Amino acid sequence: MGKVIAIANQKGGVGKTTTAINLAASLAVLEKKVLIIDADPQANTTSGLNFSPENDQKRTLYEVMIGRIDVRDALIQTEIANLHMIPSHINLVGAELELVEAADRESRIKNALAPIRDNYDYIIIDCSPSLGLITINSLTASDSVMIPVQPEFFALEGLGKLLQTIRLVQAGPNQDLTIEGFVVTMFDGRTKVHNQVLGELREHFSEMVFNTIIQRNIRLSEAPSHGKPIILYDVICNGTTNYLNLAKEVLEKNS
Repeated sequence: MGKVIAIANQKGGVGKTTTAINLAASLAVLEKKVLIIDADPQANTTSGLNFSPENDQKRTLYEVMIGRIDVRDALIQTEIANLHMIPSHINLVGAELELVEAADRESRIKNALAPIRDNYDYIIIDCSPSLGLITINSLTASDSVMIPVQPEFFALEGLGKLLQTIRLVQAGPNQDLTIEGFVVTMFDGRTKVHNQVLGELREHFSEMVFNTIIQRNIRLSEAPSHGKPIILYDVICNGTTNYLNLAKEVLEKNS
């Protein structure tokens, strides 16, 4: 059965979608069968993998969650052979309202994935930068949560709310949910504050912080505008090396 990892942080701009796309792509390049799910109405993962939901609005996560289509009908083949995607669309916002009175509202993604989990080694869910019903669905469907952290003090302050949400999910719909780890993104080793925040993270969370650090890299910020993961956009840049190392660390941790 494939392992489901949610990439979550309610603070925007911390490299959440960049991490989701490039971790999924790197795992696929390392010969794992991977599904990435865009659970963010902004659909940045969707466009970052060169697909526009406007081309086919009837094959998105929204349609799956409201039960209009089977999850297998929403699967999109990406440019990487081992990587499939379930795209998002802005209408996913409507699911928050449409499912509010549904008995299984917190388990729609989990239930939808059940028929296909065995088809993948890893399922990566890019969560919305909010703590609403879609994110609760994503956490309920997941085995673990990976938390991207930008090395800024405001980013550290925001971790409390996310950890509280994780504890609520653990106490309710998903008692087996664990923290996969914290991954430091946009790191600049020349900056004193970045080193201070990294030190505090390692002090407070020790082994829960991944050894791999995602360095600040202009090629990483360029790649989404070309609809490509970094490994297809610039195979020799630091961003590619960083995310391949993160994928290897994930594989080693779960071996």
